[in-house]
Amino acid sequence: MAQKNTTRAEDYSKWYNELVYKADLAEHSDVRGCMVIKPYGYAIWEKMKDELDRRFKETGHSNAYFPLFIPKSYLSKEASHVEGFAKECAVVTHYRLKNAEDGSGIIVDPAAKLEEELIVRPTSETIIWNSYKNWIQSYRDLPILINQWANVVRWEMRTRLFLRTAEFLWQEGHTAHATKGEAIQEAEQMLDVYAEFAETCMAMPVLKGRKTESERFAGAEDTYCIEAMMQDGKALQAGTSHFLGQNFAKAFDVKYADKEGKLEYVWATSWGVSTRLMGALIMTHSDDEGLVLPPKLAPIQVVAVPIYKTESELEQISLKMAELGQQLKVKGISFKYDKDDNKRPGWKFAEYESKGVPVRLAMGPRDLENGKVEIARRDTKEKSVIDFEGVEDYIEQLLNEIQTNLLDRAKKRQFENTQRVDSYEEFKAKIDGGGFFLAHWDGTKETEALIKEETQATIRCIELDAEQENGVCMVTGKPSMYRVVMAKAY
Repeated sequence: MAQKNTTRAEDYSKWYNELVYKADLAEHSDVRGCMVIKPYGYAIWEKMKDELDRRFKETGHSNAYFPLFIPKSYLSKEASHVEGFAKECAVVTHYRLKNAEDGSGIIVDPAAKLEEELIVRPTSETIIWNSYKNWIQSYRDLPILINQWANVVRWEMRTRLFLRTAEFLWQEGHTAHATKGEAIQEAEQMLDVYAEFAETCMAMPVLKGRKTESERFAGAEDTYCIEAMMQDGKALQAGTSHFLGQNFAKAFDVKYADKEGKLEYVWATSWGVSTRLMGALIMTHSDDEGLVLPPKLAPIQVVAVPIYKTESELEQISLKMAELGQQLKVKGISFKYDKDDNKRPGWKFAEYESKGVPVRLAMGPRDLENGKVEIARRDTKEKSVIDFEGVEDYIEQLLNEIQTNLLDRAKKRQFENTQRVDSYEEFKAKIDGGGFFLAHWDGTKETEALIKEETQATIRCIELDAEQENGVCMVTGKPSMYRVVMAKAY
């Protein structure tokens, strides 16, 4: 008998971990803090990657690849950058192993110590700007618009599959510009790309905002972000875009000659999203039965299961499904026909529900005789029996409906769990219930730190479209012109 799933209400964290395993997305590795992304999970990541990569190229960016290892001296050239990442760095100190003389096994060869230690990249600004130094001489060389798909290592002490692991996959854009205005425009443009992807493909509504000084990326002058609300009311930072000013150009002495021949430091941005988006996808849509996927990111959009007793019945149903498969392929819809006779239909139904396949079809002898097919949609669990003739058009429309419904459902949840608060007492009384809180803040690091210490909530962002509203900080009573978004977060 199948083990009962832990529900979200019982234990949200346990529900999440069980879902990742049961949906066959990933598992813990024997390497501390690292995960194995399994084929089905990686297929979803590939769909995300393809959608994002297309958008990057449409906005003029090209892909490149830079080394995994960064000389320690590079990382130390930008002071705030090294300070921000120093505690998370994995360090390579030797380049060779040897057999121990006492026969006890393999040891690090002490004679193979590196002259300079190498850092396993936590992010690539330093190694990339060392290259840009050689690529940029004139204004004609600008802008440089590069993206890299890579893995990075940040030595996390507490890990959770997809959300926080020592090694993870991501993309990181790194661009160089002639003017400050162009760089800021680039950072804002890429934030818009992330937000559009989140809503259009992930069916996940996001807030676009700017981070406070305390929450900025190490080495940035400004950090823009998209923040999403998970079903438990916690916030999740889903993507960031950074205006780096001239900090890295100055650290690596990257200058260009303008049209008058005057040497100027270039202006920079960096931006990235990671496999953390997988966690966001799970926690935005999934239910107590398992994964729920928006059709645009589902590896299998439609699955069909035959119900039969004789080989003759199976053969006739299979012919119909082969015909449907070709029709859906023409429409660009991914289709799987599962006629595996080692598993019963009921087991298959539960399996595909757990994996979040958006649309499931079932056809038995009576359906075949009547020219009908049963269709079940994953998002609402509604079932209907319709004519097989023209079913490909019905499925195409249904997939669009599911995509829209998931976004609408998530928007409704976000709206219903966003509230304005004016007193610190009210905030402290409500914050454990989850959600976004719009509150006035006096703009000081001290007040921000106090709120975090006393409530474990953080300022997620200052919304880019926030309207000016003269008020007073809920903690200190000092003047405030804007409300900021506060929440507990992953």
